[in-house]
Amino acid sequence: MSSKIKIGFQSIHQLLSFGRLLRFLIGFVLAVQLIVISYNHLSGYHILTSFDYFLYRLFRGVTLSLFAGFLLAYPNLLMIRILNRVAPWNYKILKRIFIQIIFSVTLAVLVSLIFTLIASAIKPYSEDFKRVVISNMLIFSVVNVFVMAILEGWIFYIKSKRSEKKARNLQEELSQIKYEVLKSQINPHFMFNSLNVLSGMINKDTGKAQQFIDEFSHIYRYVLETIEQSVATLEKEIDFMQSYLFLQQIRYGNDLSYSVNIQADLLKKIMPPLSLQVVLENAIKHNIINEARPLRIEVFSQKHFLIIRNNLQPKMSKNPSTGLGLKNLTKRYAMIGPEEPVFSIDANYYIAKLPLIDIEKDESAYH
Repeated sequence: MSSKIKIGFQSIHQLLSFGRLLRFLIGFVLAVQLIVISYNHLSGYHILTSFDYFLYRLFRGVTLSLFAGFLLAYPNLLMIRILNRVAPWNYKILKRIFIQIIFSVTLAVLVSLIFTLIASAIKPYSEDFKRVVISNMLIFSVVNVFVMAILEGWIFYIKSKRSEKKARNLQEELSQIKYEVLKSQINPHFMFNSLNVLSGMINKDTGKAQQFIDEFSHIYRYVLETIEQSVATLEKEIDFMQSYLFLQQIRYGNDLSYSVNIQADLLKKIMPPLSLQVVLENAIKHNIINEARPLRIEVFSQKHFLIIRNNLQPKMSKNPSTGLGLKNLTKRYAMIGPEEPVFSIDANYYIAKLPLIDIEKDESAYH
């Protein structure tokens, strides 16, 4: 039971920390007590006979009110947390306001009755007790409605600041990821190898050399067009993949082959741009490719996932892979939807499982 209570308090403090709540309540109850004591004195309801008596009334009022404040604040925060799930502001405004007012007044009446009885036990009221009870109930009710409104406003402000900070951090992270992606795409080794292949083809097969140039330019045009975009359609990714693998097949010949089997209705689904290039480059970079050990890449759909699978024949390398490309791809997926790519090894195959996102259902995720 104690662990459940602890978890409950932790969830409430996610909305508003204890330190912030304590500072707010001290300032609020101090202001309320000064207003109430001053009003009672000026109206003749409760005359202050001396400054010492004023300090006594203030100390007693602040102490009891602070205790009462916590009894009001925590249920209020709990109610806010519940209403955020069952009656969010975006959809059920009137219902939420009605529930909060009824809850605030009911809670205030109960707490005011308890504390009026405690105060009376400490020192009996000289005024009519029934009148004091009603007066305190009204004061507590009005105060608690204000407390609930202030807590709502404060939590909204805190959330908005957190959202702004998160958005800034995401933007900075996205800029860094874009830089890393662009840097990996404009890879000097890839360009050098491609230009070497091209120079060897120009005199031998001008037609194929022209096709090589067309596919090469298509690759970098696609990179430059999509690097600032959050998403690209699977159709465009497949088109890019074919250009990329065409260049690689010129280099490796029949030692590198691939097959594609994708349902037509999935081609309009979206994913981060250059996702396929990251996975394909990873396969070509880290596997042996020669006549004795050819590399076979399969690209096919499975429900709402794109599967890229290749036979596993890793190179012996002194410099282990950093996995930066796959990490960046995972981060880019996290920015547009809840599902992340999965990378695994199964029966001597390396398998990349990339989620395909529905453009209509997830439109809000990337706008």
